[in-house]
Amino acid sequence: MGRVQAGETRRAQVKREQAMALTRDFKETVLARARRDAKFRQALFTEALNAYLAGDTSTGKALLRDLINATIGFEGLAQEVGKPSKSLHRMLAPRGNPNTENFFGIVSTLQKKTKVRPRVTAR
Repeated sequence: MGRVQAGETRRAQVKREQAMALTRDFKETVLARARRDAKFRQALFTEALNAYLAGDTSTGKALLRDLINATIGFEGLAQEVGKPSKSLHRMLAPRGNPNTENFFGIVSTLQKKTKVRPRVTAR
């Protein structure tokens, strides 16, 4: 990160590094907002499920991870669904593949914790 890329000015390098630093803080910002804002949690949950339904499971899992971290935490989720937290982390990792029972167990627990009741509607 400290190296100047070919043809890049020092000013461009500093700007690029500042943008990278913002990315790190973005996740913390999302988690903080989800912890304090019920409507944001609802939107996060809704977007996670919409991503799954649209076939974008990577985005769906990333959003579910954020929601879990902002609400119940993986240890709390593990107690609720009766699975080790390490297994839940693997299921929701980018290459993870939770089976239907595990996925809906996670969704059901998040519904209870967030008090959000998503519903599927046809367009």
